[in-house]
Amino acid sequence: MPKSKHSHYKVVDIIGSSEKSWEDAVKDVIATASKHLRDMRVAEVSDLDVRIEEGKIVAYRAKVRLSFKYEG
Repeated sequence: MPKSKHSHYKVVDIIGSSEKSWEDAVKDVIATASKHLRDMRVAEVSDLDVRIEEGKIVAYRAKVRLSFKYEG
């Protein structure tokens, strides 16, 4: 049977956290996901928020939507 010329991708949302910045939170998501997902293609930051304790920011959080090639 000939190999399909079509590509299929799966999309997952992962939330990362950093005490320093949203950028570091996103970098952490990518670094961690790359250990478990192969052939990642696109990362889209869909939400940013902060965690607050006693009136101070204690964590920057980023919700990252990742797509990777799906091999059923």
